[in-house]
Amino acid sequence: MRLDGRRNRSGADILAVELVFLAYFAIVNGSYLFIHLVSIASLQWNVRDRLLNPTYNPYRSPFFPGIAIVVPAYNEEAVISDSVRSLLNLEYSVFEVVVVNDGSNDGTLRRLLEDFELDPVGEDVPFDLPCEPVHEVYQSNEVDLVVIDKENGGKADALNAGVFFTDQPLFCAIDADSIVERGSLLEVIEPFLQDPERTIATGGAVRVANGCSITRGTVTEVALSGNRLAPLQTVEYLRAFLSGRVGLSALQSLLIISGAFGVFRTSAVREVGGYSTNTITEDMELIIRLHRHYVDTDYRIAFVPYPVVWTEIPDDRRVLASQRMRWYQGLLETLWMHRRMIGNPKYGVIGLFALPFFLLVEAIGPLIEGVGYVIVPIAFVFGMLNVPFFLLFLGVAVGIGTLLSWLSVLNEVISFRRYRNPKDIVTLLAYGLAEHAPYRQWKAWIAWLALARYVRGDSAWGEMVRVGFE
Repeated sequence: MRLDGRRNRSGADILAVELVFLAYFAIVNGSYLFIHLVSIASLQWNVRDRLLNPTYNPYRSPFFPGIAIVVPAYNEEAVISDSVRSLLNLEYSVFEVVVVNDGSNDGTLRRLLEDFELDPVGEDVPFDLPCEPVHEVYQSNEVDLVVIDKENGGKADALNAGVFFTDQPLFCAIDADSIVERGSLLEVIEPFLQDPERTIATGGAVRVANGCSITRGTVTEVALSGNRLAPLQTVEYLRAFLSGRVGLSALQSLLIISGAFGVFRTSAVREVGGYSTNTITEDMELIIRLHRHYVDTDYRIAFVPYPVVWTEIPDDRRVLASQRMRWYQGLLETLWMHRRMIGNPKYGVIGLFALPFFLLVEAIGPLIEGVGYVIVPIAFVFGMLNVPFFLLFLGVAVGIGTLLSWLSVLNEVISFRRYRNPKDIVTLLAYGLAEHAPYRQWKAWIAWLALARYVRGDSAWGEMVRVGFE
C-alpha cells in the first residue's frame, strides 16, 4: 500500500510538471502566433493602402525636416567607405552625415580622410558633448559629411556625440556596417510626415547583405549566402522584422527599433538624456525609456517595414555566439533597469503586454528550453518520461516553430519579393525547418552562458570582424 501510494504521488508529480510545461508552451507559442497573424493582416492592409492611395508624395509635405544621419564607427575600415557612399546617395533633400569615429585602432579614420577629402575644422567644439573627449572634427567641402574623431567610449557614447552635436530636428541612427537603400529615408520618416506632432521614433527593416551583390554602396542583386550560418540568420531576421515588429507595432507594443536603422526626434532623445551607456543594448533601452517618459502624453513609436538597410552578419560561429550573448545579456539588463514597468497598468499595453511578453518569452523562454534539453534525456534514462506525450509535444513544438518561420517567409513573398530566385525561397523554407536542430539547442546554451556573464557583471562588447561588401 505504501509503495502504491508513492507511485501514485510520483505519477501525480509528473502529470503536474507536464501540465506546467504545457501551459507555458501554450503561452509562448500562442503569443508568437497571435503576433505573427496580426503582422500578416497589418502588412496586407498596408500593401492595399499603398496601392489604393498612390498619390502620397512626401516631397509635397509642408513638414519636411532636416535629418542628421549618425554613424558610430569602431574598426570599420573594410566597410566604412561603402556605407558612407550609400548614405550620401540617399533620396532626401535636407540631411547631413555625421560619422563618429569611436577611437578606432585600424584604418577607419584614414580611409574616411582619404576617400572623402576631409579637412579638420581646426576649432574646438563650441559646446560640451556628453561623451568621451573629442580629438578633432573633420568636414568635407564637397558633400554634407562631418567626422567626429573621439576617444573610445562604446556605441552609445558615440551616438550621443552625434545626437548632441547636430542641430537637425531629426536624427537617423545607422550602423557603420550597413547599406541603406536610396529611397529608405523618405519611407522611414513617413510617420513623421503624416503625424508630426505625435511621432517621436520610427524604425525600418534590417536585411542580410551576405550573399548579395553590392557595388559602390548599392545592392544590385539580392541572394542568399553559401555560408550555412547566413540563411539561418536570414530566416531569423525575416521573422523578427516582417512578422515580430510589424505585429508589435500594430499592437502599439514596439520595444525595439534596431540600432542599425532608426529615426528619432532629436529633442525627445535629448530630453531623456540620450543613449544609456549602462547597457549593451542601448537601442532597446532607449525605446523603453521613451515609452516611460512620454506615458502621460499622446505619442507614437512606429515600425515601417518598407525601408530597408542591408547589414553584414556574422558568418563565423564564434563571432555569432558573441553577438547573441551580447543581445541576450542586454535584454536582461534592460528588463531589470525597467522592472517596475512590468505588469504596471500605468504604462498601458507596454506594461501589461509588451514587457511581460519579452520577460516570459524572450528572456525566460530560452532558459526553460535549455533546461528541457537536459531534463528530457535524464527522465528517459530513469523511466520517468512519458514517451507518447513527449513525442506529441515535440511534434507540435517543431510544427508551430516551423509555421512561424514559414509565415515570415510568406510575408516576404507576398509583400516585398526581394528574393526573386525560387531556389532562395525554397532554401529559406528548408532552413525554417532545419533550425530546430542543432541551432535552437546551441542558442539555448548561449542564453545560459549570457546569463552567467550577466550575473558575473561581465559586459565585454566583443568584436565583429568585417569582410567588406564588395
